[in-house]
Amino acid sequence: MTADRTDSAGRATRGLSYSEALTTVLARALPLSDVVMPLEDVLGFALAGPVVCRVSLPPWDNAGMDGYAVRRADVAGASVTAPVRLRETGTIAAGADPSRLPEVARMTAVRIMTGAPVPAGADAVVRVEDTRRDGTDVVIVNDRDLAGRGNIRPRGEDVLANDALFDCGVTITSSHLGVLASIGAAMVRVHRRPRVTVLSSGDELVLLDRFDEVEAGRRIVSSSTYALPALLRRAGAAVRVVPLLPDSLVAVVSALRDAVDVGCDLLITTGGISVGAHDYTRDALVALDGSLAFWRARIRPGGPLGTGSILGTPWLGLPGNPVSTMVTGMLFAWPLLRQLGGHAAIHHLPLRVRAMDHADTAASLTHFLRVRVTRSTDGVLDAWLAGPQGSNLLRVMASSNALLVVPEHVNAVVPGMILDAFIMPDAEWQSDISLGGYT
Repeated sequence: MTADRTDSAGRATRGLSYSEALTTVLARALPLSDVVMPLEDVLGFALAGPVVCRVSLPPWDNAGMDGYAVRRADVAGASVTAPVRLRETGTIAAGADPSRLPEVARMTAVRIMTGAPVPAGADAVVRVEDTRRDGTDVVIVNDRDLAGRGNIRPRGEDVLANDALFDCGVTITSSHLGVLASIGAAMVRVHRRPRVTVLSSGDELVLLDRFDEVEAGRRIVSSSTYALPALLRRAGAAVRVVPLLPDSLVAVVSALRDAVDVGCDLLITTGGISVGAHDYTRDALVALDGSLAFWRARIRPGGPLGTGSILGTPWLGLPGNPVSTMVTGMLFAWPLLRQLGGHAAIHHLPLRVRAMDHADTAASLTHFLRVRVTRSTDGVLDAWLAGPQGSNLLRVMASSNALLVVPEHVNAVVPGMILDAFIMPDAEWQSDISLGGYT
């Protein structure tokens, strides 16, 4: 790791690269303890151990279509001009007891519904549209269903008993819930949610109950108090927000100590980490004998960034500008929380995109430009700047669906350049082409 230059107080000034900073943030984050929860409550949690199936699915050979269970040898060659007549001996509905089924004898057929267990003697299901009724007989007029499995879905086709279905760390989605329910997993062992306490400071900030001061031109709303916890909850955290703190070392020290006393898995502060006269977060860390791994990263937006611990509790310090808070929250807090929550997949999905606008990125920093990614008529994903890139322009952030990643060595983005983009967790998507071709 490249050594950082230091200021007169011995603090690092050059900062870590994006990858170095992310590695440092994640270095000591281990998955939290596991809990057993009802299946209905585990959506979005990470499995704390592998899931092994106790039953086979489907539990019996079953019909893939509505039709007639037959012996292949009886109906081979059936056609409209050479139909085969079979005697119908019964009906099997979905949910029928597999132990009480009529056997299909030679030159007989059993009416069967989709999903119903296939009776002994049958080795194919002829779809109903290839048959016609004639009294108590069924007439087969097409043998196209005799090839392959013959419309029979075999026992254990999806899952066999004792199969390992899902690994530890899998994030439980709605589809996982369906599978877990089908194998009888009424209770599921998962990693518990990270408990996060968020603290923000700034004499200029108010909450919405004091919006009259904003209208009077004296204060601004602490937008991050509303936006950041929402992002953290999307990452799987249980979030507690401390009331806004004044720019006071005593207030910040007291709030951090109280947050640790109440209990949490991660402290996140916004603002107060830069070098201004009223930035007290780092001084509060010193007062509480906290550790500071780094306090600056070579990124834009979001350079004032730090991590360490306070009274034994992990701490992540985010910058105070609204966009910087959200970008660093996405880049660092999100993967940190996913790792604490035991998820195997912790990073945002990167996509290769084609830049469509010019942007100067001359500083030796990794730039994260707020862009809107759309699919073009040639099938390529295009990235358009969502607007001006100032770190105070939260509306542009809300108009974006991705962060365009511009490496340190790139001095300018030019139209046609191929770069990575990180898709935002709650991105809204649109396409410039019709989806009518997907039929």
